[in-house]
Amino acid sequence: MTRLTTHAKVGATALVAALTLSACGGTTAVDATGSPEPGTPQGPLTVWVMGDSGANLEAAVAPFTAETGIEVKVEAIPWDNVNDRLTTAIASGSGPDVTQIGLSQLASYIEGGALEDISGYIADYPNLDPANFPSAVSPDSMNPDGGVYSVPWVSDTRVLFYRSDILAEAGIDAPPATWDELRSAAETLSARGDGQFGYYIPQWDAPLPVAYAWQAGAELVADDGSIVLNTPEFNEAVDHYLGLYADGSVPTAGDFDQAIGFISGAAPMLVSGPYLANAIRSQAPDLEGSWGVTTVPANATSTSLFAGSNLGVWSGSKNVDASMQLLNFLADPETQAAWYEATGELPTANAAFDYAALTSDPLVAVYAEQLQDAKLLPISTAWDAASSAMLETLNSIAIGGADKQDALDALYARVDEINAR
Repeated sequence: MTRLTTHAKVGATALVAALTLSACGGTTAVDATGSPEPGTPQGPLTVWVMGDSGANLEAAVAPFTAETGIEVKVEAIPWDNVNDRLTTAIASGSGPDVTQIGLSQLASYIEGGALEDISGYIADYPNLDPANFPSAVSPDSMNPDGGVYSVPWVSDTRVLFYRSDILAEAGIDAPPATWDELRSAAETLSARGDGQFGYYIPQWDAPLPVAYAWQAGAELVADDGSIVLNTPEFNEAVDHYLGLYADGSVPTAGDFDQAIGFISGAAPMLVSGPYLANAIRSQAPDLEGSWGVTTVPANATSTSLFAGSNLGVWSGSKNVDASMQLLNFLADPETQAAWYEATGELPTANAAFDYAALTSDPLVAVYAEQLQDAKLLPISTAWDAASSAMLETLNSIAIGGADKQDALDALYARVDEINAR
């Protein structure tokens, strides 16, 4: 078992208390969800969780074990080691029973054959009904080739963070709601002096230009699955992205830190996820009341990125029925609300947003609103290659001074090659 740090113990204790209510109330619906036939293996289950959430997950599943008798062994995998562990497990044919899957890695898991098709089980587990989750994570969007290889677990989305105090000092009464307002406000804020900017674009953030393309109305994947970038809508998104650089509103230093920039006021507007709110609250509690979040500025739409993690059953697991019971438990709205309270990770179950743990945080209402207008990145390794090429191209223009049209023409040719594979 992972040794609990003091911080983890506090979160784990709160999580056990909250989840015990869920387990005692029978919300895992083990008896009502098609209990496995006698003799079916009932664990122990090995679960891979990514990052530093191992201790919290051990606490989360304790009520599940108490109710079902199914032991759960949690193994925490550092995010930096995920690809190596995945490759090794696929090659050896030896993996866990259940694994967390970052949505950006889902294509690699599916194409590598690492996940069990659980489509035949979903109907027996009510918490896994697709209607319980945002439309962005429908089975069709997460499983482009059919079947069901994972279910939603935690969600994440991008919203606009803004320093209300700094905007007010610059004569800006409200956060920008449109692209034009964003560009104008960013230009005004960047005129405050040397080292002061209006907005921040992470040079490593491949999904940001994709979100701009969605906001321009672009459909980046055709009905036949091919990637389509050479469109007026995509070019409009490119102009928006590059225009913020051209105005001098965005820092060009590759090592610019978004949290430090926001807290210091050097970059008082940026698009990021709820994790930034946690960093601001912990690093700069004195800023309370001087900043806020709102949905991303709109053009044709105000669509943002739907990110987060899913859970899947490892292909070849001998404990599929027990694994499905665990997935059903972790998808329960009360379980998910308790998970948010312990970890700060947003639920995917729509009903979880009605629990006090979430309604007590005013920022969550904005996250919930944005999640209803958010999209998954396309689930394919071809898209991963095209997205990387897109980001490299934009950086070569904005930072490296490359000719815009030449660079875009090279990008479109590269996408044609990816499509032809």
